[in-house]
Amino acid sequence: MIAILLISALIVIFFFYGVSIYNRLIKLRNLVQEAWSSIDVMLKKRHDLIPNLVETVKGYATHERETLDSVTQARTQAVGAKSLEAKEAAEKNLNQAMMNLFAVAEQYPDLKANTNFQQLQNELTAVENDIEKSRRYYNGTVRENNTLVESFPSNIIASMFKFENAAFFELDNPAEREVPNVKF
Repeated sequence: MIAILLISALIVIFFFYGVSIYNRLIKLRNLVQEAWSSIDVMLKKRHDLIPNLVETVKGYATHERETLDSVTQARTQAVGAKSLEAKEAAEKNLNQAMMNLFAVAEQYPDLKANTNFQQLQNELTAVENDIEKSRRYYNGTVRENNTLVESFPSNIIASMFKFENAAFFELDNPAEREVPNVKF
C-alpha cells in the first residue's frame, strides 16, 4: 500500500513538473513573439521616416538620383520581407543604403543646416537606438527559450510538444552591429 502511494505521489509530482515546464515554454515562446513584434514596430517607424528623409535630400541633391533610388528600393525590400532571415538581409541592405545617403548629405552644407533634415536625422537616430534595444531584448528572450528547449529534462517536454529553438536576430557584418553614427 505504501509503495502504491509513493508511486502515485511521484507520478503526480512528475505530472505537475511537466505542466510547469510546458507553461514556461509557452511563456517564453510568447515572449519571443512579443519581442519580435517590438522589433517589427521599430522597423516600421524607421521605414516610415526614410521617405521623408529621401524627399528632403532630393531637394538638395538632385543629381544623386542613384543613391536616392537605392535607399527607396532597399526600404521597399525591407518592408516586404516576411521571414526573419529575409528581414535581416533586407535591413542589412537598407543600412548600407542609408550610410550612402548620409555620405551624400555630407556634400551639401545647406542640407545639413536644414531644420527638417536635422529633425528627421534626430528621429532616425532615436529609432535606431530603439531598434538596438528591441534586438537585445529579442535575443535575450530567444536565448532563454533556446536554453529551456535544449536543457534536460525540459527538452523532453519541448520535443513532445514540438517546441523549437528560435532564431537570433543577427547581422553578418560586425560594423553593422553598431548603431549608425550619423554626423552632419
